[in-house]
Amino acid sequence: MRDYGLAAPHGPNRTGDHVATADIGDMNGKESDVFRQILLPDDSFTPEGVYWADLPLMKKIGFVNKVNNAEAARELGNLGRMIKADPLSPIGWYFRNAVIPGAGLLLEGYVLFSIGLNTSLFEDAFPTCWGKKATDCQVVWIQAATYLEVVGIICGQIFVGVVGDWLGRRWGLIQDATIMFIGLLMLTASWGVTLNGWVICYVLSLMFYSFGVGGEYPMTATSGMENAVGSGKISTREDRLHRGRKVTSAFLMQGWGQFFNQVIVLLCLLAFNGSAGNPPYDKLTAQWVYRVAFAIPAAGTLWLVYYRVYKMRSASKQLVIAKRKQNVTGYDVQSLKLTFTFFGPRLFATASGWFCNDVFFYGNKLFQGTFIDIIVPEAKTNLALGWSYNLINIVVELVGYYLASFLIDNKLYGRKWMQIIGFLGCFICFVIPAFNYNYYSSAAHIHSFQAMYYISSFFNQFGPNAVTFLVAAEVFPTPIRATAHGFSAAMGKLGALFAAILYNYIGDVTKFRVVTWFGLAGALFTYLFLPDTTGLDLKEQERRWAFIRAGREHEYHGVAIHPKHLSFYERMRGVGKYYNAEEDYKQRVEEMRADWEAAMANRQTEKAAHEDFDHDGDDWSSEVSTFFERTRNGKNGGAPGQYAKSPEHATVPEEKVHENGDSI
Repeated sequence: MRDYGLAAPHGPNRTGDHVATADIGDMNGKESDVFRQILLPDDSFTPEGVYWADLPLMKKIGFVNKVNNAEAARELGNLGRMIKADPLSPIGWYFRNAVIPGAGLLLEGYVLFSIGLNTSLFEDAFPTCWGKKATDCQVVWIQAATYLEVVGIICGQIFVGVVGDWLGRRWGLIQDATIMFIGLLMLTASWGVTLNGWVICYVLSLMFYSFGVGGEYPMTATSGMENAVGSGKISTREDRLHRGRKVTSAFLMQGWGQFFNQVIVLLCLLAFNGSAGNPPYDKLTAQWVYRVAFAIPAAGTLWLVYYRVYKMRSASKQLVIAKRKQNVTGYDVQSLKLTFTFFGPRLFATASGWFCNDVFFYGNKLFQGTFIDIIVPEAKTNLALGWSYNLINIVVELVGYYLASFLIDNKLYGRKWMQIIGFLGCFICFVIPAFNYNYYSSAAHIHSFQAMYYISSFFNQFGPNAVTFLVAAEVFPTPIRATAHGFSAAMGKLGALFAAILYNYIGDVTKFRVVTWFGLAGALFTYLFLPDTTGLDLKEQERRWAFIRAGREHEYHGVAIHPKHLSFYERMRGVGKYYNAEEDYKQRVEEMRADWEAAMANRQTEKAAHEDFDHDGDDWSSEVSTFFERTRNGKNGGAPGQYAKSPEHATVPEEKVHENGDSI
């Protein structure tokens, strides 16, 4: 059954009558039920046809809880049936829906987390090269390891984001996996005739690998989100209720990558160091540990290349559909221009939120070394002991990841409040020790310091780290989604680079006092400029974009401009003043009839030419077809061509059309 949320805006109706809706009163019971099921799904609308966000507070709470409880019961019932049929089938389902979509992030999380662990190991094993008083290696190359890693990620995020919108998601995904595989081979085999030569080879290999990592962000987010919705114009309950969970379930694989890396590197250290992981660490141990640790994800990345080449052939389907509707080939430059015009504040919200989050994410590491060194002084020289404490923090982060995935689609909490509360939680955990540092860093109160460290890690994942990854793709239209996500993610890495550089010039107390305010700034930017897309049908947002793309944004009256789904800034600008549920329903029926007539005309043309007709996903229910056929000429004597048309079928007043010829 088709949903016409994505249908493009209708052309002008110059008769003054709503021809398509004039005959709605002639619907029989079955026809009325089908139209209501298509246009007013019961997970978003009450039986009276009221959108959930229009309900009074208590009725809204009751409606949302009723839908959530029914959905939870349905999913638990499905889980029980799966276990009864095959006890291992839920594991297979989880791998297909979370692990495989997030495999790229799992592998890059593993490798990037390994870089920091390798640095600690290299400092102990090669003190004359990686140490603070290096004599055998150039300090500039040692420092470049961090900076070039971030630069590589930023370049990958921007470049592959553009490629993903230009050539398609599939090619971006394949390119990322291929670059990461080659980069891991380079890291594993990095060598030099001198220690400094080895360092240069290692750093350049890391930069190359990081380019692929950067592209993984926009590609995983956009492909995961667009595969969460049905193909064509089918709008699914899964998309409306679980789109955020699907994307963040893939994103949290990054946390599992860090977990597996910490475990494997720790096991390698215990295996290759003759003293059960205790110092000293010789050069041979360091070489074995880091090369084996890189070789393992290389095998996984090779499999990822195979999977994306042969098993993800339809990853670009939604993008192809969107471009086809606008008659665009190549990169949609006009959509980029319109995005800056209409969604500029949203881009600022996603980019600034990610920037503030990465400053905090990097700042969170300040806690770690401080409290571990005080609690366990031996950790300064015993890597195995210090890494064990890292493992505890990763487990805390995973709890935050999963709770974010669990609640991110809850309409009473959702994306926006999760990010605001997460930022405020981090702010509180930093501001307390920032202005009483000596008290909390003393041995007597270090456990309070430790607790704040773990709490800040939790709120970082159960907040901005998960939400920024999702909304940076979700609040933008399909043709430009990967570009916007890549740009926002790149601004985040600039935040990490800013923190890495700044912290070299200020002391620990000053670091806390500086980084604290980014939590408050992140919460403020989120409140002012980020819309809340929780519960919004993604196809309805695409429908609004079709109006904008056709130059008739003021004629759109649907739920994508409901005040609930607009930012504070957008509401103040009056974007939501055109919201009108009754007019929107009439428009959607008109659009539905126009598409039905176009489909019937195409079918007749194909039959007359004796060619096989490609339905392209058009599966019209008998009730819909019967109603439109019965009212084809309308009570007002309208001929078929008199019905309102979609832009791909209609002639639009020239002065109201945005140029769409800008493509490369």
